[in-house]
Amino acid sequence: MTTLITSPAGKGPGRRRNGGHGRLRGLWEASPLTYVTLVVAVALSIFPIYWMIVVATRTNEVVADVPPPLVPGGNLGDNVGRLFDNPDAYFAQGLLNSAIVASAVTVSTVFFASLAGFAFAKLRFRGKNALLLTIIATMMIPVQMGIIPLYMIMVELGWQNSLQAVIVPFLVTGFGVFMMRQYAQQAVPDELIEAARVDGCTTFGIYWRVVLPALRPAAGVLGLFTFMQTWNEFMWPLAVLNPENPTVQLSINNLANAHFKDYTLMFAGTTVAILPLLVVFIVFGRQIIGGIMEGAIKA
Repeated sequence: MTTLITSPAGKGPGRRRNGGHGRLRGLWEASPLTYVTLVVAVALSIFPIYWMIVVATRTNEVVADVPPPLVPGGNLGDNVGRLFDNPDAYFAQGLLNSAIVASAVTVSTVFFASLAGFAFAKLRFRGKNALLLTIIATMMIPVQMGIIPLYMIMVELGWQNSLQAVIVPFLVTGFGVFMMRQYAQQAVPDELIEAARVDGCTTFGIYWRVVLPALRPAAGVLGLFTFMQTWNEFMWPLAVLNPENPTVQLSINNLANAHFKDYTLMFAGTTVAILPLLVVFIVFGRQIIGGIMEGAIKA
């Protein structure tokens, strides 16, 4: 951008100078070192996954090769077939259980977290701040500290080796409530809620018709993160589920606990297990980035 400078005496135009365009261009242009750093970071992040897929397509003889194989082989179909036929893994059951658990927890977390976030952000009631501080405090407690009392509750309820034992304790999270509350404070104007009340909407009607559509970007991000975390959960399902009724992570663990370490079988199982997550990221990746960036801009 070029700006025109007038002389102090008002005798006409003075010299021209380059304005902010050059400065902005300098801020946004990346140096070659930046590109090199990004390429190295991406390569280091992707290589372990790529090597896992390569080994899943080969035989066990190549696992200890130096340098490691970098070209996929032709045994992926045989390894996947052996994976689903393995009597100790119950891999098909594990995939089904993980899909049920992750989907149920994701839907429940998004619904209850958005509902509670709306209440904490826009409704007035006694003890609101104290309840919010309590929810935030739950985020400071490691999950490992609650395993023993939570397991005792599952025993009392008779829920061992049942999917409700890995679903019910995680139907809503403190992080989800806090995230949706922060987003609702900025994304939902008070005037919009007052207008809905004037039109005769109930509180739940305001949430369902006004607030939830406005929270859609944050709800999408929370749902995807929740699905990924629940799909990868290992410790709690290991405590409450039997090997005959596993999640997919326990199925892979059963392969690792065998007397003979069949690495191609383990890597084939891991490759199949990450496919749903890859599909989620490919399909909804733009929603994740868009929601995060929109929240950052609003903040």
